[in-house]
Amino acid sequence: MLKIVADNKIPFLQGVFEKFNCEVVYLPGSKISQADLIDADALITRTRTICNEALLHGTKVTIVVTATIGTDHIDKQYLAKNNIAFYSAPGCNSASVNQYVVSALINLAAKENFSLEGKTLGIIGVGNVGSKVAKSAEILGMNVILNDPPRAEKEGNEDGKFAKLDYLLKNSDFITVHTPLDESTYHLANLNFFEKCAKKSVYFINSSRGAVCDNNALLYALKNGLIQGAVLDVWENEPEINEELLAMLDYATPHIAGYSANGKANGTTIAVRRIAEFFNIEGLKNFELPPFRLTDNSRINLDNAKNILLQAVNNSYDIKFDSDNLKKNPKNFEFLRNEYHYRLEFPYFSVYNIAEHSKHELQKLENMGFKIEKF
Repeated sequence: MLKIVADNKIPFLQGVFEKFNCEVVYLPGSKISQADLIDADALITRTRTICNEALLHGTKVTIVVTATIGTDHIDKQYLAKNNIAFYSAPGCNSASVNQYVVSALINLAAKENFSLEGKTLGIIGVGNVGSKVAKSAEILGMNVILNDPPRAEKEGNEDGKFAKLDYLLKNSDFITVHTPLDESTYHLANLNFFEKCAKKSVYFINSSRGAVCDNNALLYALKNGLIQGAVLDVWENEPEINEELLAMLDYATPHIAGYSANGKANGTTIAVRRIAEFFNIEGLKNFELPPFRLTDNSRINLDNAKNILLQAVNNSYDIKFDSDNLKKNPKNFEFLRNEYHYRLEFPYFSVYNIAEHSKHELQKLENMGFKIEKF
C-alpha cells in the first residue's frame, strides 16, 4: 500500500487518495519529522515544512510535492542528488494574489483620498502573479513599470519592456514585489532600496516572501519618511513578526494573499496529479475538484455606492478586515493563517443596481472579471 504524509492544512485533500488504496497520514506542516517519513513513499507539503537532508535522510520518500508556488523551503539540490522527485504548483494562486494587491491599491487610494488613475505601479518580478497585477493596474488606469532581470536576460529587452531597478525606484508611486526567494532576492528591499525611492510618497507592497524585504530596513524607512507607507502579507521570522513594524503598516496580513478557495484548489489539484502520475494511479491523473457554488453573497448591490470599485472589490476581498484582525491579535498569526476562511476570486462575483453608475468604472470591474448584471 502506498503511504503518503501530507500537511493537514492542505484543503480539499482528505479522502482523495484513500479511495485508491493509499494510506495518508495528515500532520501539522511544522511538526512533520524524519520519524514520520521513515516508511512513507511521498510527502505533500506547504511552506511550513523544511524539506532537506535533516528531514528526508534515511526515509523511503521518493517524491516531494508542495501545493504552493514558493519553493524556498525545499532543498532542491539535496533532492536531486538523492533522486527524490520534486514538483511545485507554479501560478496556482496568482489570481488570488492579484486580488489582494488590487484590494490594497484601491483601499489605500480611498483611505488617502487620491485617484489611482495616472499613478505609476512598479512591479518587481513579472511571472504568473506579476503579469496579472500589471494587467489589473492598467485596467485601473495606472502606468506600469516592469522589472524582471531573469526574463529580460532570457527574452531580450530591445523593446525596453523591462526597466532597471533604479529606474523603477525613481519613478514609482507604488512598488509591489512578486519574486521568488533566492540568493539574488534575499533582502532585495533593503535600506539602499528605500533610500533610492525618489518619491517619498511611495507605498511598498510585499506579498512574495518575507525575507525579500529586510523588515528592519522597512521599519527605518517608515520611521524616517523614506517612503509614505507599506503593506505586508509576508514577514521575516514568521510567525514571530515585528510588532513595531506591524503598528506602522497601512495594512498587514498573516501570509494569506494567495488564500482564495480557487487558488488552494488549484494547488491541491496539481499536487494530486503529480503524485498520481509518479505512481501511475490512473483514476487520479486527471483529478478535478467540483466547481465552487455561488451564493447570494456573490451578488453585490451597488445601489447608492459612492465608490463602486471599492465596494465591489471589498465585497470580494477586504484587506482591511484581515489587517484589523492581525493588528488586534499579532500573537495569533499562525492561527489566523491556518484557520483562514478561503475567499472567492473576482469572476465569482456579479454586480447589480448599476444603471446610474459610470460606464467607465463598470468597464474596469468587467475587465477585472466581475460579472455585470444588466437590466
